[in-house]
Amino acid sequence: MSYILTFDQGTSSSRAILFDKKARIAGISQKEFHQIYPEKNLVEQSPEEIYESQINAAREVIKKVKISPEDIAAIGITNQRETTILWDKNTGKPVYNAIVWQDRRTRKYCTELQKMYSDTVHNKTGLVIDPYFSATKIRWILENVEGIKDRAFKGEILFGTVDTWLIWNLTGGRLHITDVSNASRTMLFNINTMEWDMELMQLFGIPEQIMPQVVDSSQVYGTTDAGIFGAEIPIASIAGDQQAALFGQLALKKGMMKNTFGTGCFMLMNTGSKPHFSNHRLLTTVAWRIDGKTTYALEGNIYIAGAAVKWMRDKLKIIETAAESQEMAESLSDSGGVFVIPALAGLGAPYWNGKVNGAIFGLTLNTTREHIVRATLESLAYRTKDLIKLMKKDSGIKVRSLAVDGGASANGFLLQYLADVLNINVIRPEILETTALGAGYLAGLASGFWTLDELLKLNRKTDEFTPSDNSQTARKNYKKWRSIVKRML
Repeated sequence: MSYILTFDQGTSSSRAILFDKKARIAGISQKEFHQIYPEKNLVEQSPEEIYESQINAAREVIKKVKISPEDIAAIGITNQRETTILWDKNTGKPVYNAIVWQDRRTRKYCTELQKMYSDTVHNKTGLVIDPYFSATKIRWILENVEGIKDRAFKGEILFGTVDTWLIWNLTGGRLHITDVSNASRTMLFNINTMEWDMELMQLFGIPEQIMPQVVDSSQVYGTTDAGIFGAEIPIASIAGDQQAALFGQLALKKGMMKNTFGTGCFMLMNTGSKPHFSNHRLLTTVAWRIDGKTTYALEGNIYIAGAAVKWMRDKLKIIETAAESQEMAESLSDSGGVFVIPALAGLGAPYWNGKVNGAIFGLTLNTTREHIVRATLESLAYRTKDLIKLMKKDSGIKVRSLAVDGGASANGFLLQYLADVLNINVIRPEILETTALGAGYLAGLASGFWTLDELLKLNRKTDEFTPSDNSQTARKNYKKWRSIVKRML
């Protein structure tokens, strides 16, 4: 067996990637799927389309690389987190669309809960009460889809994040599981006891019987149904996308960190074998569990990163491709006094304000689309600085460099500006698909395809961005941008 197949099920597309024995990409296939916006700040997806796009991407890459399913040692799964799906246990049909992590429909309910239960939720889950997480999305479906609540308490309905939904379908309904990293994002999982928390389940009115079994992040759970790919393939890892990216960067030691620029932007720091609860409204999350040993992480979330570039392309139509944004930004010496607040879905850490909307400041008669493009990219660097400042305060660890990955990290302007704003080196790996790579590593370890020593010995080329002469100006601009955000809030 010569390959590991990774399913990278993201917010806007499903990708399938084949890695060879040297952890090089042998083939990749990607299928986009529809986003559904019923109203302002509501985001949904079709669960069936998520699954079909993922399976079609996998079939396509197998065909493209001209291999047989028997050549695949194992499948690793990484996924958009928190996105919530409920389905009929008997028919396998969803009872409602998937409610996406970006969705803000439960904001009012969360605000009410915060008055009494903020400390309880934080101390048990490491999270803040926010519509971002799965618990209030589950509650909304139970309360708003006719007949579902009663059926859920009768054991006729199942809940899962996207990993659970994929595996349920891949195994013909034989496995209803999730791993510890995804469980820790539901706001229902106690990261101290590593179990579903009955007090929280009662608080949100969620029956225990709908919940999946929680498993390690790296283990052979079972096999795919033979009819899907023409042979049974072991499923050997599950990890939420950001935790998978941390593992993909091989950030295995306490204090190591990474920043992923995907649809959103997510910074994680490995904090070791004990949960480290933040004093600055960062999140404490489970990074992974291997052989029963748990590793935790601190996490800071920015809801909008690559999505801001997509917004410029699809909604503003001021760029034709994402790659064009780098060229346009580099055509200017500065943003012309334009500042963008990229709060297109509220502001995450450290603000946690879902009410604030995105904004553009400093427009004049001289403002061009290039200024807006550059200012948007700069704002992603500013939001990253927001997080890294808090990481340093919470951990007490001096950050000497930052590893980055994700699609938007292909943008050289963004990474250079980031190095200038942070005044540290920014390191980009040769393989930007670090999320998929992390899930692949975890599957490879579980299936015996790799040993940890083999992974650590793999030589990886990197690009390094060092602070330039523009660093002082960039840091001054950050202070101006921060003052604008404070006035908005």
